Amino acid sequence: MILDCAGKPLDLTKPQVMGILNVTPDSFSDGGQFIAPEAALKQAQKMVADGAAIIDVGGESTRPGAAVVSVDEEIARVVPVIETIQAEIDIPISIDTSKPDVMRAAVNAGAGFINDVQALRVDGALQAAAELDVPVCLMHAQGTPENMQDNPQYDAVVAEVAQFLYERVAECKQAGIGRDKLIVDPGFGFGKRASHNLRLMKHLRELVERGLPVLIGVSRKSMIGKLLNVSVDERLAASLALSALAVWQGAKIIRSHDVCETVQAIMMCDHVMKVEDFG
Repeated sequence: MILDCAGKPLDLTKPQVMGILNVTPDSFSDGGQFIAPEAALKQAQKMVADGAAIIDVGGESTRPGAAVVSVDEEIARVVPVIETIQAEIDIPISIDTSKPDVMRAAVNAGAGFINDVQALRVDGALQAAAELDVPVCLMHAQGTPENMQDNPQYDAVVAEVAQFLYERVAECKQAGIGRDKLIVDPGFGFGKRASHNLRLMKHLRELVERGLPVLIGVSRKSMIGKLLNVSVDERLAASLALSALAVWQGAKIIRSHDVCETVQAIMMCDHVMKVEDFG
């Protein structure tokens, strides 16, 4: 499967890495480092050199407890960065947003993929995505960043997450968004306890087998810190382990801060998966 991201292809016949480019002052791992377009471009070029297949630009932190950013502020953060890097790199650019006006501004600036943690549930987002006609990743989240980790509850987290995502897929179809433009993300860490995240990872193949490409984001997340008692800058090894587990079960896009290491990990996993069982 090859996605057309506003004229830039994203080859999903093999697992790919989505490089994270936060242009925010308060993201949990790299807040404030890449706000200036020049710094963002330098980081984007490094990620491309390291093997990223797509760059995900975000102007609003979605870490637990993060404050809401206005539409105008988010546009002011992301548009200059997208305009700067799209002129210099050949791979697709994703916009990480839930706001329809930001989606429009970002795609007009050169983005070719929408990554929405609210799965197009914000008023007007479905219509905007249908009009923009670029691929969309629908993510599961229980609650909002302000409250999602207060007390997340599930009876059967794997089934509930899958049901939610495919209900959103049906809504997208009704809005005129083709199934060939949709990707799903179980939303590790978004309204989920560590036990929920572990269960989702263990049974990720169940979501993969429903047919749509699966994106996962586990890079440096708090679940690793809680389970292993390590700081944000000590979470690389565990992030790579989770990424390999996801690819082994069929995930197609791995969203990561550490592009070079993640590319190597998933390429090695892919080599093992594809080796012939004779000779």
